[in-house]
Amino acid sequence: MNAALSGVASGPVDPGPYAREYAFLGPEGTFTEAALRQVPGVDDAACTPMSSVPAALAAVREERVDAAVVPIENSVEGGVTATLDDVSFGAELRILREILVPIQFVLVAPPGVSLSDVHAVATHSHAWAQIRGWVEQNLPGVSYVPASSTAASAMDMLDGTGGVSTEGLGYDAGVCSPVVVQRHPELNVLAEDIGDNEHAVTRFVLVARPDAPMPEPTGADKTSLVIPLWEDRPGALLEILEQFATRGVNLTRIESRPTGTHLGDYFFSVDIDGHIREDRVSEALMGVRRICPRTRFLGSYPRADGRAVHVAKHYSDAAFIQARSWVNNLKGH
Repeated sequence: MNAALSGVASGPVDPGPYAREYAFLGPEGTFTEAALRQVPGVDDAACTPMSSVPAALAAVREERVDAAVVPIENSVEGGVTATLDDVSFGAELRILREILVPIQFVLVAPPGVSLSDVHAVATHSHAWAQIRGWVEQNLPGVSYVPASSTAASAMDMLDGTGGVSTEGLGYDAGVCSPVVVQRHPELNVLAEDIGDNEHAVTRFVLVARPDAPMPEPTGADKTSLVIPLWEDRPGALLEILEQFATRGVNLTRIESRPTGTHLGDYFFSVDIDGHIREDRVSEALMGVRRICPRTRFLGSYPRADGRAVHVAKHYSDAAFIQARSWVNNLKGH
């Protein structure tokens, strides 16, 4: 498949292009699917669940789908390493929009199973991190079984004919989203709203190939970058950060991740306020790229919360244009 994305101008909180086919971290019923359902036009597109984040992103790179929705950050657990690493080192991709999904969890099991029968629980690692307090209080001593997604731990109990069983699965109950139970009422709900943080939110991103049209600036934008630490020496990180600070660009997130090449070799995954088509942002990116030639641009896209970025007058595009014109006149251009 070699379907091209077409741009849609639909306002500051609806900038993303519609696609004909999407991939997402499956199976059906994941929080990722809930995020995908917020993308404009998705009801008219084909949506394919994938077994992992790398599989979903590979489908985009190989042009089997137009775009993919994957998790990238959680308000409790931090960055989703599978996504951060894949977009940093695989063939280049572009983030076109971000989507925020409030997170709630339920504990499910086959009919007839009670809390006292549960000795092992399966779910995704990020979900497990968000329910540990509840588990310690209500299921002390229970063991954790990793699952590829929250939905998978519940869906694997279903036999396809209305039956529910954990025989041979290695666990007694699963933690998933309430959406799974809505679609499969045959699941036995042992406990609802079991998250430790009632305000937990996961951030998802819509990712396409680099030739996808970039969303236009809205005044409430975010830019994502991958910056390899070019040299392990005192002040190396400071020199990078100064490129943003001296141009009035605010960093909203910075995480270090190992490159996997050798111990002590790291890169930084960074989100900043602003759009690459703003002078202060483009100037900062040029400064970083000059210092770190392997810097990767992941995309400029609207903030999901729509919060406008305040820019001081001397960092505005007008200020950069005036200063650039002044210098060019002095140079005789």
